[in-house]
Amino acid sequence: MVLAGYRVVMAGPLRRRNALIAFARAFKPGTPGIGRRMSALPRLIKASFTGRYDGKGRLFLMVLAGLYIISPFDLIPEIFIPFIGIIDDAFVATWLAGAVFSETERFLEWENTTGGRPPKVVQVVRRQPAKVVRTKR
Repeated sequence: MVLAGYRVVMAGPLRRRNALIAFARAFKPGTPGIGRRMSALPRLIKASFTGRYDGKGRLFLMVLAGLYIISPFDLIPEIFIPFIGIIDDAFVATWLAGAVFSETERFLEWENTTGGRPPKVVQVVRRQPAKVVRTKR
């Protein structure tokens, strides 16, 4: 699927590289703007928790990243190693921004293709071939 000059993979995993690419793409003309992406966040959360959209796991990771940034506990505390302690928070914040941009872009594409409805599951029913019955004349 192609949207505004770049390839969109709907089922792509949320990796650091994808998040950084989405962060950079958010400022390109022709892509959804930051305001449109941020206004999609409440709909994304609602659709994820009602089961219409498959974003629960990604939302959970974003919440964990946000909690890590604001928590006083770090893997590398700023008190002992000030410069490096801030770098780990900066990496997490950069990943979080890219992840939000990537997921909102994915969600907006999902809304545009499905109209905000989950895809319909179609059951394929195989028909038995018709029996040929010969009658005597």
